[in-house]
Amino acid sequence: MSNPSEAELIHMFKGIPFTTRSSPELLKSLDTFDAREDDVLLVSYPKSGTHWLAGVITKLYNTQVTLTSPIEFGDISKLEELNKLSSKRIIPTHLDYNMLPPNFKNKKCKMIYISRNPKDTAVSMYHYYRDNPNLPTIDTWTAFFDLFLKGDVVCGSWFDHFLSWEEHENDKNVLFLFYEDMKKDLPKVVKDISLFLGLNISDDDIQDICKKSSFSEMKSDTEKENSNPSHTVCALTSNRKLIFRKGTVGDWKNHFTPKQNQRFEEIFNEKMKLSKMAKSLTYEF
Repeated sequence: MSNPSEAELIHMFKGIPFTTRSSPELLKSLDTFDAREDDVLLVSYPKSGTHWLAGVITKLYNTQVTLTSPIEFGDISKLEELNKLSSKRIIPTHLDYNMLPPNFKNKKCKMIYISRNPKDTAVSMYHYYRDNPNLPTIDTWTAFFDLFLKGDVVCGSWFDHFLSWEEHENDKNVLFLFYEDMKKDLPKVVKDISLFLGLNISDDDIQDICKKSSFSEMKSDTEKENSNPSHTVCALTSNRKLIFRKGTVGDWKNHFTPKQNQRFEEIFNEKMKLSKMAKSLTYEF
């Protein structure tokens, strides 16, 4: 069986590559989406810890919440489907800020953006491309590295995505989180999330949630679940096995050549020169 061509797997919308699992009709109709004031958005560039974050957040609510699949995942019937769900909806997305349905912004819905060192994100995404039949075949890390830097990958440029959200980091309804902080001090991050969401959670409960939310716990839970596509919080796959790989910080060092690292640094410094938050991303540059 030949591999499906890139054209069958990827389409462009507003200059950004999407997989065909996000139908053009759905993307065009997102602007009409009716958000609710109590919706919570979980936002990320792919491979930045979305599933992990989603696991933590659903554990923080002891009432009925519905974790949906990403708003841009599916065909035109998706919006109708989301409409039918009772509140409270927790809605993941990989959309950049400009593409977000305007209603979320007008209603000041709470939005949590999780980010990760882009070098680790690139490596994680490379493995994802290699293992995911919904994405074009990319044979070598070198080839993928170039595409990533150019933004010729699903969801477009990491830099543009991050910067589009960073412009809103001071909005009261936006919380910025870093994957590395979750690895380093999960209880503190969980506490920050609960305060942001206005949830009153005791320190004991936070400890308990953290125990159940360690990366390895989440990984084994995920592998036990069946592949129910409505359970995905990633717009690129519903295959459980592809979700949690290593989850390490600094894995990029096993892939980047010194020359690639230098090139990455140059582009990072150029693109992020006006970014105040770039410093938080430079954990182990």
